Amino acid sequence: MLLDINVASDTLNTALTGGAAEAPYEETISVLELIANGGVFIMVPLGVLSILAIYIFIERFLAIQKASKEDPNFMNQIRDNIHDGKIDAAQNLCVSTEGPFARMINKGIKRIGKPLADISAAIENDGRLEVYQLEKNLASLATISGAAPMIGFLGTVIGMINTFHGMYTGGNGVQIDQLAGGIMQAMVTTAAGLVIGIIAYVGYNILVVKVESVVNKMEARTIEFMDVLQEPS
Repeated sequence: MLLDINVASDTLNTALTGGAAEAPYEETISVLELIANGGVFIMVPLGVLSILAIYIFIERFLAIQKASKEDPNFMNQIRDNIHDGKIDAAQNLCVSTEGPFARMINKGIKRIGKPLADISAAIENDGRLEVYQLEKNLASLATISGAAPMIGFLGTVIGMINTFHGMYTGGNGVQIDQLAGGIMQAMVTTAAGLVIGIIAYVGYNILVVKVESVVNKMEARTIEFMDVLQEPS
């Protein structure tokens, strides 16, 4: 109501004085200006973290996607070669086939003739190494998802301290627009940190789900291979 009264009063005064009504002015700010206002010492680390997060996500996504691919006839060929006693042919098939599944099965084929417990342990040890390779740099992505918002919040706190320091030293000469500009500049870093953190967090969870899918396939192939060894020839 106060805003309406003020606007009506201004309009009435303009009409009484015969002056022309001023057109409303809306001040806008671009994304680049927001980044520049955020402070170099905070926005530069956030920019580096954003580049790292995007790189890690793309690199791991492609690597995990490649590792998840497998030949649907691979295990059938392994079964036929083992039943026919063609151990060398089974090993050559594993060597010529890319992916963690073939490397795990090859480790088990090399242990044929030993107790099944030893074969299973060898495959599991190789599987752990494969999972470790798949999860490479995922911890870094998780760290970025948590560190980016904290760095952004640190920039906001520093900006607010500078704003209140200016109010303290300026006394009654501080203008409202100056105060609002300082607060806006301080909040930019928090917004940037939250955006980077959300992107890194979502990307991390997507990669974790894909790794778990590959791990489940690896466990299924291990069980299938052990069943082949226990089948009557």
